Amino acid sequence: MVSEADCLFCRIVAEEIPAEIVHETGRTLAFRDIDPKAPTHVLVIPKDHYPDAAALAAADHGLADEVIKAAHAVAEQEGIAGSGYRLVFNTGAQAGQTVFHVHGHVLGGRGLSWPPG
Repeated sequence: MVSEADCLFCRIVAEEIPAEIVHETGRTLAFRDIDPKAPTHVLVIPKDHYPDAAALAAADHGLADEVIKAAHAVAEQEGIAGSGYRLVFNTGAQAGQTVFHVHGHVLGGRGLSWPPG
């Protein structure tokens, strides 16, 4: 597994930092956001370290698809797939990315306005 010693999410994958895990596959992990912005707010990550969505798309054929499939599985499990949910990947500091391990935010459980920022 590819990891970064100082990466918060790599440390969650390594079980060095606790998280409320809600879904896991061989290559993905999903856990509740510690500062939720909606009734359902779950982060979905690849277990290997990629700094952002662009790096993930360029580096591993098929893994981005697995992350999105895991996000949909979380939405189904959380009961928001039918009513609608938002999947957000912030890429870069100006876009609001604060942890530089690619992660998708699964948001739902209430109406979500547009534009988001």
